[in-house]
Parts: sequence; C-alpha cells; structure tokens
Amino acid sequence: MSLPAAWVDALFDKLTLTYGQVFLRRWQDVDMNAVKSDWSHELAGFANHPEAIAWALQNLPADQPPTVLQFRAIARRAPTPDVPRIELAPADPSRVAAELRKLAPIAGRPYTGRDGKQWARDLLARVAAGHKVSRTVLNMARGALGERSIFPGAAA
Repeated sequence: MSLPAAWVDALFDKLTLTYGQVFLRRWQDVDMNAVKSDWSHELAGFANHPEAIAWALQNLPADQPPTVLQFRAIARRAPTPDVPRIELAPADPSRVAAELRKLAPIAGRPYTGRDGKQWARDLLARVAAGHKVSRTVLNMARGALGERSIFPGAAA
C-alpha cells in the first residue's frame, strides 16, 4: 500500500521548511506529481508505521536534504516500539500429562500417555488382521510411520 498522498504532501512541506529551495530545486525540471508519486511508492512500507516517518523527520541530515532512498534508510533505522515478550520455559512432561488427564472427560476418552503414532500402528495391525480401510487412511498411517505409502492405482 502506497503512502497516502496527504502524508507525502506533509513530508514535502516539512522538508521544504527545513531545507528551503535547496530541497525543491532538486526536481525543478521534473513533474512534481511524479516525484511525489515516487516518494509514495518508495515509502509504502511505512504506511502502517508512521512513528518511523516521524523519527526520520526528527533525524534529518543537517547538511543537505535527503533523496527518497536516503529518507527511507533513515526511517528504517527508527527504533522499534517496545513490545512485551513472553519467555516460555520448557514444558514439564509430568505436568502436561496431568493437565491432559484433566481434559480427558471433555475429550471423551482417557489419556493413555502413549505416543502420537500409536493410532497408525493400531490401524496397520487391524489391516494385517483382515480389516478393510480406504487407501487414503492406509496412506496416512504408513506416512505417519515413515513407511512407503500406497498411491492411488497401485496394488494394495
């Protein structure tokens, strides 16, 4: 999303006040709408970060006005806002098991503590005992166990 035209106009007003005609003379032979359109495009990433543009305006070079690429580089150096972060400790397996047991009545089946691939082993055992399952289910079970899947059209 390009930077709103009103923002670019405000930028140009501020840069003109700061640097005077030196800023505007840079584009004296260029269509000003095209220049502003370019600034809008190059600064598009800051549409959701106006604080970075404000920071760039407060940290302009003293000697000469910036080009759009220089202004963008200044805005990219703006400090990021402090975002609270949650530091997670490693999970305690016994506590996880205890919490899962509490959820068992809601889930409708008891927590057995077995590994997550046991369903695939159980399914393959049922198939070996003669039960019929779809190829898709068989593929999923074999894939979960890292075995060769039977692809559609192949012999079972």
